[in-house]
Amino acid sequence: MSAVFRSLRLLPTPSSFSSSLILPVSYRTRAFGKPNRSLRWSETTLGKSDLFVSKRARCSGGGARSADVRCVAPKDGRVVGVPDARYTGIECLLMMFLRDHFSFIEDVAAARAPESLNHLLNMLQARGEALISPAAKEGLIPLVIPLSENPSGKLTSLLRWPTSPPGMEMPVVEVHKHGVWLLAKSVDQYIHRMLVEEDANVENTSKLWDASAEAGQKLYKKADLSESGIADLDIYLLKKVGLFPDVIERKISRHLETGDQVSAMITGEFYTKQHFPGFGRPFAFNAQILLKVGRNLEAKDAARGALKSPWWTLGFKYQDVADIAEWEDEQIEYIKEKITEEGRMEDLKKGKAPEQAALDEAAFLMDLASIDGSWNEVVDRIAECYMEAGLHDIAKFIAFRE
Repeated sequence: MSAVFRSLRLLPTPSSFSSSLILPVSYRTRAFGKPNRSLRWSETTLGKSDLFVSKRARCSGGGARSADVRCVAPKDGRVVGVPDARYTGIECLLMMFLRDHFSFIEDVAAARAPESLNHLLNMLQARGEALISPAAKEGLIPLVIPLSENPSGKLTSLLRWPTSPPGMEMPVVEVHKHGVWLLAKSVDQYIHRMLVEEDANVENTSKLWDASAEAGQKLYKKADLSESGIADLDIYLLKKVGLFPDVIERKISRHLETGDQVSAMITGEFYTKQHFPGFGRPFAFNAQILLKVGRNLEAKDAARGALKSPWWTLGFKYQDVADIAEWEDEQIEYIKEKITEEGRMEDLKKGKAPEQAALDEAAFLMDLASIDGSWNEVVDRIAECYMEAGLHDIAKFIAFRE
């Protein structure tokens, strides 16, 4: 009966809604029950982040009973409808089981929702992305909370770490088949960057500014980019907003394009200095740079360092990094052996705590799944591992199905 949705779109904010609340949302859902086709349906909206929302509506349709209208019917394949009040006759209770991002993060992911999340959602939609259900995790790495999908099909999401590194409680990521790519360390940092880039765009409109509302006013003063005297957008971002993997990588690539290998290697080394804890991408990228400039031995060491991080954070296919590291299949076979019952019992006999053995198995399963993106095959066992380790909240989040 759960009416979880894949696609939704925001509506204009009525003045009756506090700016601290998420904008009303029009959801596209699955219907439950059999629709009464004689009824008329009209658009309805959601306001605050309630996990389950009960809407009381009046309906009509030739003596319709409440059982006849226990459904949510799409109008023009676009929005959710309730019986239009103009065609009232019998009062009925229409239960709409709708989850929004705030309630999902707090009630399912058992985490604190970023304060500016509603503004980010508005901005993502303003730049042409379609908001999607936070529960639409089928086939994805199980640690993400989807936010939106861009026209090319890439998902912008939040990453819900089992145990987050300092300063990376809920980073913004782009989801790929083999894992995630870090977009920003936080929601606020990503909003800040979006506003600066919009300010740099000669064709900028007021859409993103309007969508950012008070969050945007707090984070960025319009025209500060031009007033700063910094001509290079990337330099402004690094100096005034924060460090971003793609900006640093672009800086390294430009050094190589101009033949400045020394600056490229220095910047590559800087990239790996724990600016992005928990992510293997800086080491993997640095390995590729070192390989390009003929530092093969250093490239191998960097690649092996990258593979000490979760493989789903590499930002490359596992095999691309393993080739530089000169790893054969023995590492994969070793991990596969460790997650067998015999391998686990051997660890326990050596004194490893059962909780740690469960956490290690979960990490190994994530690594293996990242190789070919076979997340659905391991998600249940990963959830069981976290449950065995005593991390019940993360276990329930990972096991959640829409």
